[in-house]
Amino acid sequence: MKFLSGIRPTNLLHIGNYFGALKQFVEFQKTNDGLIMIADLHSLDTVQKPSDLRRNILRLTATYLAVGLDADKNILFQQSAIPEHAELAWIFSSLMKMSELERMTQYKEKAKVRKENVPVALFTYPTLMAADILLYDPEIIPVGDDQVQHVEFARDIAERFNRIYGDTFKLPKAHLREGAKRIMALDDPLKKMSKSAESAKNYIALLDEPDVMRKKIQTAVTDSRNTIEYSDEQPGVKNLIDIFALVVDKTPNDIVASYNGKGYGDFKRDTAEAVVSYFSPIRERILTLLSDETSLAQIINDGTSRAQAIAINKISEVRERIGLSL
Repeated sequence: MKFLSGIRPTNLLHIGNYFGALKQFVEFQKTNDGLIMIADLHSLDTVQKPSDLRRNILRLTATYLAVGLDADKNILFQQSAIPEHAELAWIFSSLMKMSELERMTQYKEKAKVRKENVPVALFTYPTLMAADILLYDPEIIPVGDDQVQHVEFARDIAERFNRIYGDTFKLPKAHLREGAKRIMALDDPLKKMSKSAESAKNYIALLDEPDVMRKKIQTAVTDSRNTIEYSDEQPGVKNLIDIFALVVDKTPNDIVASYNGKGYGDFKRDTAEAVVSYFSPIRERILTLLSDETSLAQIINDGTSRAQAIAINKISEVRERIGLSL
């Protein structure tokens, strides 16, 4: 089967991105063919310096490879280098209603924060995402729970197009990692860890130095109880337990049992060391790959050429279906 997913090249990727997306991609590639996108067009709804965007594209490419994605087995590609994405998004925009886009949860949440500074790109984001998906006819879309609605939106567009113009697109299915834990912010465990957070205390970046990782965990918000329990009443402790369990491949109950009678000092210290042990090799691989930007660019350009060959075939079929081909 074929799966497709991608990440926006903005800011530093963190351990929540790793467990929520990257690790899932690596698991999927064992039994499926993958198309892994650098979703750089989607990143333009936030203005970046050109030099920063280029750096983030290379960092994301290096991270894909460093976590174990195989550039030969999968197709790693740059979204913006394939104009068929934008063309298909425009075609889809003629089929959708504004009221449908206004109902999208992520748009409504972000619009509340950005208020009068909401770019059109944020509003039409689901239409471009639908094009990203449907150009390649994947069966599976590994996503976080906040993206499921967008995959359903893509299915709706595909069904509408197929009904009007004839069978053209496969209907993709969102895949949520079974038992996946949402990694929460270290400075506010009631919010999701975010690479766009104003404070670097919110997240543990994959490129954080080991001592920085340790300090962030030592200063993570917990409470005054000083007991290790996996409870919604202790969200900060619960979040650290989830992180600890993920990096040592144990259950939260295993972690709790091993700290019976111990306090936060021991628990945070051991969590920090486990995180450093798990992520330091990944960090080193990312840095090694980034030392050769020419090779990184070649890898992503090769993958983009492979992806565009698929996209050209699909957009040609779409043009024929709707009457644009003469």
